[in-house]
Amino acid sequence: MRTFNKILVLIIFTAFIIGCYMFIEPYWIETKEITIESDQIPENFDGKKIVFISDIHAGPLFSQQRVNDLVNQVNNLHPDLILLGGDYVSGEDEYVNSTFESLSKLNATYGVYAVLGNSDPQFTTWEALNNSPINDIGNMGTWIGDSQGEIRLGGIGAGNDRQDYEDVTEDASSRDFVIMLSHDPDYFEEVDKSMVDLVLSGHTHGGQVTFFGLYAPYLPSKYGQKYRTGVIKEVNSTLIISNGIGTVNFPVRFFARPQIIVINLKRT
Repeated sequence: MRTFNKILVLIIFTAFIIGCYMFIEPYWIETKEITIESDQIPENFDGKKIVFISDIHAGPLFSQQRVNDLVNQVNNLHPDLILLGGDYVSGEDEYVNSTFESLSKLNATYGVYAVLGNSDPQFTTWEALNNSPINDIGNMGTWIGDSQGEIRLGGIGAGNDRQDYEDVTEDASSRDFVIMLSHDPDYFEEVDKSMVDLVLSGHTHGGQVTFFGLYAPYLPSKYGQKYRTGVIKEVNSTLIISNGIGTVNFPVRFFARPQIIVINLKRT
């Protein structure tokens, strides 16, 4: 009986510790650095730093103060380029304007570029985005750089929104370095990997609650665990999937820490 009681106490204590940790992890943002090497990176982009954030889900579970703190944290990294991957709010119109007032304070040498996510109220968020200094690149592409060299940057729509891939790579060739923002990593299946060098996605939250980072019981992806998190390389293209920043449904995470992705470009 004593052995049983000890085991029971240990189980209850462990469950209590895990429960507490799940509410702490959403505040423990990881800055994850990834180096992308390519001979297609122009010389003037060698050593440049890109910061990618996604899935803030500002709202009842992610306060305005936390958005402000996130903006300061990103700016303190002194990025050359900032990319935003969608799902800025948790679906409610009332949080859109205040969120973009904060995001408008993001600062990078080559600017800030964004696409929408499936949780963003489409019209309200699109309007706030286009009334801000942040560049909307949903279903379009643009050149970033100067006379010494440029990279192609584009993005596609999320969810049931129109997804126009051709405009992303328009005027680009297989010799150019091309970056695509796609909120949902599932779109990587459709990407022309001979044209697009780097795809940045979020959406999955790394599973949000996982079995010690090895498996997620639920993922919003039709490809199962394949696009849960991390770096995936196929042919000549690389997909980086961020765990995102905020949470959905419940303010908890377990072995799926929120992430700020820092990409260091290296010319080979």
